[in-house]
Amino acid sequence: MTSTTAVPQNQALTPLPDAGRVFGWHQHASLWFSLGVGLLVMQIGAYLVPSVGTREALFAIVAGSLIGSGLLAWVARIGCDSGLSSAGLIHATYGASFARLPVFLNIVQLLGWTTFELVIMREGTISILKHALGIDTGNAAGLVLATLFWGLVLAALLAGSMITLVRRIISRIGLPLVILSLLWLTWQFAGRLQAGGLAAIWNRHGDGSMGMFSALDLVIAMPVSWLPLVADYARHGKSGRGALGGTWLGYTVANIWCYALGMIVVSVAQPGADLVGALLLAQGGLVALGLILIDELDNAYGDVYSGSVCAHSIAPRWGIRRWGLVLAAASIALALALPMHSLEPFLLTLSSVFVPLYGVILGRLGFTQGALPAQESKTDMAAAGVWVLGIVVYQGLAQWAPNLGSALPTLVLTFALAMLTRPARRLAAAG
Repeated sequence: MTSTTAVPQNQALTPLPDAGRVFGWHQHASLWFSLGVGLLVMQIGAYLVPSVGTREALFAIVAGSLIGSGLLAWVARIGCDSGLSSAGLIHATYGASFARLPVFLNIVQLLGWTTFELVIMREGTISILKHALGIDTGNAAGLVLATLFWGLVLAALLAGSMITLVRRIISRIGLPLVILSLLWLTWQFAGRLQAGGLAAIWNRHGDGSMGMFSALDLVIAMPVSWLPLVADYARHGKSGRGALGGTWLGYTVANIWCYALGMIVVSVAQPGADLVGALLLAQGGLVALGLILIDELDNAYGDVYSGSVCAHSIAPRWGIRRWGLVLAAASIALALALPMHSLEPFLLTLSSVFVPLYGVILGRLGFTQGALPAQESKTDMAAAGVWVLGIVVYQGLAQWAPNLGSALPTLVLTFALAMLTRPARRLAAAG
């Protein structure tokens, strides 16, 4: 008599069946508008104005958002058409053996960014309590309590269904509240902008610390940073066209709005004022900022959920939900232990490896319709070589030609080389 042990299905590397495809274009738009809203985006927008000037900053915000969100939407369409997760797209491009390296790096990256989001929410909570209520919770006990509060809320969301979160909470409740908050803050600070002399602010020049291409690169970096996650949600879409249009529209509008709002706030705020403090000084700013702070929670959720899908692709004996809870617990511990402000440069450096990674994926899979042909080799040496070359080019440009930017040139180079080195089976599938 023989006994058999059932091998659990690897949900991350298996195309999603039709029963799991429930997102329409408006769900994609709601999700990516919500993920595009954040205090970090506003802070970068506030940083652009003194560096390049008002008009140049606005051009970089609009152009960079359209380009970066377009790339994000393109990957979303590939994920929806194929039904594969981000880990599945990496396997299909680089081969099963080599894919474990970028998938593992993605887990490390997402764990780090989840931790960073917890720190942002913790510090935002402490700042609100101090500025609005006069309660100083910046001591050790306050830091621990604020971190545990947001970490436990995140864990509770991960214990539920991602589809339910997107369709019922984000689309129906979270999105309208966030839009109202942004409208209120925009109206408040736009009025101050007009009262302070719109012409003088519009003609303000930068201090020369950043060039136009560097500013464009900085704006593009925000939507591009979501490339390793987008397929995990887009694969649940009903149509590739809906995933493309909804993702592009939602993230573009959110990115432009938040960057521009940060730009407006810094233009009218007192010199030396921090962004959170300036937002709180606006009438009704406490409520609006509180809602935006709560919206940061879905950024942390997006990071840790995709991290759990990647972890499941490597170790499928644990389900996606269990991996999510494990990664959430690890993020809480890291947020309590690590000096996150010194860790941020490491996270940004680690993120740079995913720009060429997805340049290759777009070059190999971007024009393939429907289900993807199986990867025949365990390692696609050409794809792996182009990725490594892209990392070198990205770091080299950042070091020796920072005014040219790094993201766009690296994406163009890796995309072109990946197209030129596509195997015959890819060309046949694309045709």
